[in-house]
Order: sequence, then C-alpha cells, then structure tokens
Amino acid sequence: METKPKLMRRRSAKSVITKTCEKCSAQVNLHLVSTTPEIYRGECEACGEKAQMTEGKSQSQKVIGYLRVSTQDQDLEKNKADILAWANSKGLGPVLWVEEKISGVKDWRKRELGKLVDTLNAGAWLITPEFSRLARSTLQILEILAKLKEKNVNVYVLKGGQHVNDSIESKVFLTMMGLFSEIERDLVSARTKEALRARQAAGVKLGRPKGPGKSKLDQYRPEIEALLKNGSTQRFVAKRYGCSEANLLNWLRKNTIDRTPSFPSIS
Repeated sequence: METKPKLMRRRSAKSVITKTCEKCSAQVNLHLVSTTPEIYRGECEACGEKAQMTEGKSQSQKVIGYLRVSTQDQDLEKNKADILAWANSKGLGPVLWVEEKISGVKDWRKRELGKLVDTLNAGAWLITPEFSRLARSTLQILEILAKLKEKNVNVYVLKGGQHVNDSIESKVFLTMMGLFSEIERDLVSARTKEALRARQAAGVKLGRPKGPGKSKLDQYRPEIEALLKNGSTQRFVAKRYGCSEANLLNWLRKNTIDRTPSFPSIS
C-alpha cells in the first residue's frame, strides 16, 4: 500500500519571546511585529537597549535621529516630526534622539556626533534632515559617511532622499563626495595663497614678529634684576617665579638683562 509523504506544518509564531540583552545581560521580552518573516522587537527595561530578532536571528538595531543647530533660536520640532514620519513609514521602530547646539565648523570628532559614531554597530540607522547638519565642510561630511559605511551603519538624509549603504549608488555618491572634497581643499588653498600675496603686496610683514615674545616673567623684570644684582642664583630666581632655569636663562638673554651680581652670591 503506497503511503503519502507527511507534510511539514509551519511552526506557529509566538507573540512574545525572551532573549538576553547584549548590553547588560538582563532578560528582554520581544513582541511579534511581523509574521512574514517573523520579526520580534523590544526594549530592555534595565538599560534601555533596543533589540530585534528576525526568524531566530537576533541583532541590536539602534535608530538615531541626529539634529544639530548652530543657534539657540532654531526649532527642532519640525525636523523631529519629519524623521519620525520617515522612520515609521519604514517600520524601523522607536527613534532615539541625539541633539546638539553647536557650530558645524567644529571638528565632528570633538562633538556629540563623534561619540555617537563610535557607539553605533552594524545594522543601526542614523537619520538626519540634511548633510549640512552633520558638518559644514564637504571633507568632514565625507569622513563621517566613510566611517559609518565602514561600520555598516545605514545613513539616511531626508533632504534629497539619500540612503548611504553598500549599494552601487552609494559608492558612486561617496566617490563624487570625495571629488568635491578634493576640489574644496584646492579652493581653500588657493584662497589662502591669494590672501597672503595680497597682504604682502600691501606691505604687511608676514610670519612671527621678531624680538622677544610675551612671557609671564615680564611683569617681574625689576624684581628679577634686583635679585640677580644682589647675588641671587638663577636656580633661586627660577624656583621663586615658577619656571625652569633654562626658560629663565632664555628670557634673560632675549631681554639682554645683565646677570652680573654686585654682591657675593646667596641662595
């Protein structure tokens, strides 16, 4: 008698599963948000870490909305609303906000953005309203994007709908950005040289001015001269005014101060 093969029934998805938080090792409840494929999402109550599991494979997925303004009176609420609308349309889950009010000219590594880039892992998202929010320099923007791409972080810029990932379009875009940054460096160099030539033509002397520079010892010059004339050693004077003997000697020479004592040396 011929028997028919048994059909394998698809396992029914659970509505809630539990996994260990990768950040603090606490137990996290993940809730089913999609069945095709099965996607579970949740948040650790102990540390706030976002987590996601897709068909049994877990991964941390941070979704960051980055906002920067250079003045205190700029409003961030519209930018927040736009970022939230786009993230919700893609089903990315909760958005964590990183805001800073600082000039984009400042090196991105010394801003909150630098700390953020260091903490993001593969699969995370960084969403920002426009490229100029990251930095004011094309070169700095390129450095940020290259670093995030190296870490496999998704970057999405609302203005222009630019999604920087591993696609061929992103590679072409980053190549063009590299070209623009090189052009920018050349333009800055050319403007600097032109400005220096113009100042020279106007009779301005360039470079460090000749002669002794300012020193903290200048204000004590009469006292130091009196001490040396009364026979105090250079070691005693240097210690008294908080500098090294070498610095004191250099200062004496630059200011052509007579170090010959009028009385026997005392310490």
